[in-house]
Amino acid sequence: MPRHQQRRGLRRRVGRLPPRPRAQVPRRADDAYAATAWVAQHAQELGADASRVAIGGDSAGGNLTAAVALMARERAGPPLAFQVLIYPVLDLASESASRKENGEGYFLTTAGMTWYEEQYLRDDADRKNVLASPLLAGDLAGLPPALVVTAEYDPLRDEGEAYGRRLTEAGVPATVSRYDGMFHGFLAFAGALDGATRAQAEVFAALRTAFGT
Repeated sequence: MPRHQQRRGLRRRVGRLPPRPRAQVPRRADDAYAATAWVAQHAQELGADASRVAIGGDSAGGNLTAAVALMARERAGPPLAFQVLIYPVLDLASESASRKENGEGYFLTTAGMTWYEEQYLRDDADRKNVLASPLLAGDLAGLPPALVVTAEYDPLRDEGEAYGRRLTEAGVPATVSRYDGMFHGFLAFAGALDGATRAQAEVFAALRTAFGT
């Protein structure tokens, strides 16, 4: 086929492709919830105990962890034994003091956060969706016990600690551990940074306790 005909054919095919969809807050949370529910439903096949399912994640994964915990409560399952929130994103609707203080020079920057938010949110209204900003949820009672890990020099420090306080106020057993001198993403440096090694050990110990092992 002549090259100019190949190009026309390519343009026709590309023209039929749908535009790349923007990420949507409910869709991503729904995916995470569906995966959690599937694990609980198939626990026996996986050689696991459905009564000892925990969820956890860091940064954006911490955001999804909090969202899934809220969804599991609202949908009456699956039961969750524990949640681990590691320097989580929990409030996209406001600007905390730590976001202002630590927005430059500490790995995660204000510009970086802005870019990530633009990829995740459809519009500003999504910022107030509790699945994007779990800190805005009106009631945190009935959620699984939690460990919230924060870092001193992290833009997200304050929202993680505020969420931990709100969990405690709602009667949810919650531990908030700030690691002084650390920055966003520090847990990846276990073995190289003492704070990261200690934080990793704290997470493992919390999960063993939650699982009763």
